Amino acid sequence: MTRRIERPGRRAALGTLLALPYVARADLIDFSLFPVPYVPTPMPVVERMLELARIEPGDTVYDLGCGDGRIVVEAAKRYGVRGIGIDLDPVRVAEASDNVSRAGVGDKVEIRQGDLFETDLSPADVVTLYLLPEVNLRLLPVLWRDLRVGARVVSHDFHMGSDWPSDHTENVGRSAIYSWTIRPEHKQQG
Repeated sequence: MTRRIERPGRRAALGTLLALPYVARADLIDFSLFPVPYVPTPMPVVERMLELARIEPGDTVYDLGCGDGRIVVEAAKRYGVRGIGIDLDPVRVAEASDNVSRAGVGDKVEIRQGDLFETDLSPADVVTLYLLPEVNLRLLPVLWRDLRVGARVVSHDFHMGSDWPSDHTENVGRSAIYSWTIRPEHKQQG
């Protein structure tokens, strides 16, 4: 008798991932088994994230795991800056692209389907995130390596661990927002 072994479903995989905060080595996790679920960031949180990012004219905002594109769309509408949204899910990419068109910011915002770990982040002045704790930990050295000194990072709900305490943390409703600035010492570690 042959037994069929199946990959865990999304719900089981997510449950396992959420039980992993005690894993010390995020680089040992196969994230392809644990996709980041799509949960839209509430608009009051989006607005405050962009304020904490201290966006300036000429900045480029990258949103990693952009979902429906609301953060880069709002950045373009509110601040007139360029936005790049990156998402792995083709359904989210299509939805975000439609939202960019409907908002009339197609000249400022680009949505790309891709893996955020394979994306060159060096053009970004601001990076926004709403990922999972283990993904943030794995992303940390990439941010330190790719971003220039002075670039800002803002995360909805999840911090970057004890290696990079946030410069500022605050709550908006039930959500936490964390913000950081890349400093010269991060470039030496990245």
